[in-house]
Amino acid sequence: MNTWLMKSEPDVFSIDDLKRAKTTGWEGVRNYQARNFMRDEMKPGDLVLFYHSNAEPSGVAGVAKVAGPPIPDPTQFDKKSEYYDASSKPVAPTWLMVTVSFVEAFDAVVPLATLKAEKALAGMALLQKGQRLSVQPVSRAHFAKVLSLAKANTKV
Repeated sequence: MNTWLMKSEPDVFSIDDLKRAKTTGWEGVRNYQARNFMRDEMKPGDLVLFYHSNAEPSGVAGVAKVAGPPIPDPTQFDKKSEYYDASSKPVAPTWLMVTVSFVEAFDAVVPLATLKAEKALAGMALLQKGQRLSVQPVSRAHFAKVLSLAKANTKV
């Protein structure tokens, strides 16, 4: 099992939204490296740290799970979508997404400042200067440490 971090702005889609929806497609990713992680490396059953970005505070808000294999992101074909891509064709879609399901919402967000202050998280991709990927791998050790900081019920 691999472990991941996926970012979402909570005013767009939050951990509470995922809790209500139970399952959703992780649509709208338009970065090739993030797409490749979903396409090539994410597998059903992988755990995901659900990160609230551009929030007060930004931080890890809960846990999700990859619920299905990669599929074409339908927003790339929707001319009304901000994620529409005229160059992508249904026979050879450029953009893929995975389905994620709710696992746990933390009692409180683990703020980015707390993550940065934790020596055991040194080297975590999220904390590297210039790291902006919305989908990124997380080592099992880092994942477990974040769960510990959150006093989560989920275990790796």
